[in-house]
Amino acid sequence: MTLDVRLLAIAGPPALDAEELLDACRAAEAGGVTAVQVRFKDAPAGELLRLTERLVETLHIPVYVNDRADVAWAARAHGVHLGADDVPAAAIRRLAPRPFRIGVSVGTPAEAAGMRDADVDYWSIGPVYATATKPDAGRPIGLATFSDLANRAPEATPVIAIGGIGPGNAADVLAAGADGVAVSSALFGAADVGRVAGELRRIVDGVRR
Repeated sequence: MTLDVRLLAIAGPPALDAEELLDACRAAEAGGVTAVQVRFKDAPAGELLRLTERLVETLHIPVYVNDRADVAWAARAHGVHLGADDVPAAAIRRLAPRPFRIGVSVGTPAEAAGMRDADVDYWSIGPVYATATKPDAGRPIGLATFSDLANRAPEATPVIAIGGIGPGNAADVLAAGADGVAVSSALFGAADVGRVAGELRRIVDGVRR
């Protein structure tokens, strides 16, 4: 599948539990989400594997797994998303060549410098705004710092804005240099997931045009 980072849905607690996962992600895909990242940090590996396998079998868009490259590989997912404290991207790439994709979190100039030469597929930069979805995300970096970090990415590497993003501010981060947005609670916490996904997709496509 072609790499498309316009609208990444982050599926997991606290907005979403395992029982809601499949239906919610189907609705998000129907609304225009271009990829799903499975983020169940506290789930046992076996449970995470089964959740990811169901998504891979059901969805027609790429599925990435947060942190766990082993689970992503075993589930035949399309890639893994790595944080600063996870196994280094270079080690994963040696074992998992493309088309397996690797995304990384970047939130500081030091992290950006460390990723400049990494063989990864996208940077996820943030948290741009305050977020309750990921308690360990750190303090919001704001639009100016986001823009600075985005400019540090290698030329061919797309950047995604993450952290507290929804329909009300998606256009702002796109104008600040994002190629796409990652959304969790604003999407999966909504009463109508498909409608919000559609609204976000229209915003993204409108700004990118």
